[in-house]
Amino acid sequence: MTGDLRRPRRLTAPELRAWTEHATRADFACATSGTQRHSFAGPLLYDVLRDAEPDFHPTARKDRARFLICVRGADGHRALLSWAEIDPEFSAFPVLLATSVDGVPTAPRGPQLVVPQDHCGTRFIQHVVSVHVDGGYAAAH
Repeated sequence: MTGDLRRPRRLTAPELRAWTEHATRADFACATSGTQRHSFAGPLLYDVLRDAEPDFHPTARKDRARFLICVRGADGHRALLSWAEIDPEFSAFPVLLATSVDGVPTAPRGPQLVVPQDHCGTRFIQHVVSVHVDGGYAAAH
């Protein structure tokens, strides 16, 4: 985890599995293999990133809402989320860093980003290798 964080760090699979596990089922369309239905379990992306202490004022909604999160998989595929998509004060969707899919551990390849509100599987990133948090991008004046 990198970017605008007070405690950037690298998490191992055992460390991710030590977080409180949340479970969700998701149906999504995959361009190459059609409709997919899976169950996922792992920590909330929100919990993991909050522990890394994003560099914003925690009670200032507008400050939090300007932060972007880029998740990259081992194959180079990236997905972009806004902080508001993962923050329970804005949204109730359980975006996960899944450590298991259909009961099968994702290790040693890495967790999977799960965005259950998406009907398209584009942001379901397999084998996550980096999560970058950005709140300092140049604002339009």
